[in-house]
Amino acid sequence: MKNYTKIKDISNLSETIKDAILLKMNPFEFQDLGKHKTLVMLFFNSSLRTRLSTEKAAKNLGMEVMMLNINDAWNLEFEDGTIMNMDKSEHIKEAAQVISQYADVIAVRAFPTLEDKAKDESEYILNNFKKYATVPIINMESATAHPLQALADAITITELTEKAKPKVVLSWAPHPKALPQAVANSFIEMMQELEVDLTITHPKGYELSKEITKNTPINHNQEDALKDADFVYVKNWSSYNDYGKVLNQDDNWMLTKAKLGHAKFMHCLPVRRNVIVEDAVLDSEQSVVIKQANNRTYAAQVVLKQILEGL
Repeated sequence: MKNYTKIKDISNLSETIKDAILLKMNPFEFQDLGKHKTLVMLFFNSSLRTRLSTEKAAKNLGMEVMMLNINDAWNLEFEDGTIMNMDKSEHIKEAAQVISQYADVIAVRAFPTLEDKAKDESEYILNNFKKYATVPIINMESATAHPLQALADAITITELTEKAKPKVVLSWAPHPKALPQAVANSFIEMMQELEVDLTITHPKGYELSKEITKNTPINHNQEDALKDADFVYVKNWSSYNDYGKVLNQDDNWMLTKAKLGHAKFMHCLPVRRNVIVEDAVLDSEQSVVIKQANNRTYAAQVVLKQILEGL
């Protein structure tokens, strides 16, 4: 693996999931693989699980880790040909090459604007690092994708499923803020690669990109979609067509214990209690959100392992 910026960068998904589960059983087996190697983590946005799990994953492999909140550094310019006489002090061309001299792998977290769809979909921050850096790049959530989270989700479902082809439902839920589509996009793309029966449910107006959903069934009746589900993944996202807008605050879409049935509950966290999902679900044995969060370490570790093996 040269980079991990999208799910398609995984050459053999089933083997990668198996390797991640084996790493979970013996996380220090390859602790010399990253000896004298450095991971630099760059955060344009806040993070809890991604930051801590990726650092732990790197240290399990023997790597050194450096972290930089970009808000504490020079403002970066990403456009070519710009006359830099405003608030931007450093161009990505220099910054990416300089950081590459300090790092063996660079991990980047950069959210969308949710205002300019074309700019967000260009993944201008992530792709400029890929273009100008001279070391591998890992996506710790970008404008349109969160492949590390999706890999952790796949590991979780693989570990917990009791069926050859479980029914998995991705359900929209209300949220007071406009949130990105990144987690939903990557979850859908990942489930399309697995042997699962995937259904998406959301109110009208919250359709995701057709390039993402493809032929996945979409049901605007949440309770009908949830029938006989084995796993229910709940996530808010803002409108894609009316880009970045909150169109619906219908609290009837909050997940309840009655709607969940016998399914296992999944969420990437952080989650707003009694807005996205009621306490009775989160505090039940059907909730696997803590297991998901734990698997974030081994998703990152198996990716780093594959990248280090290719250096």
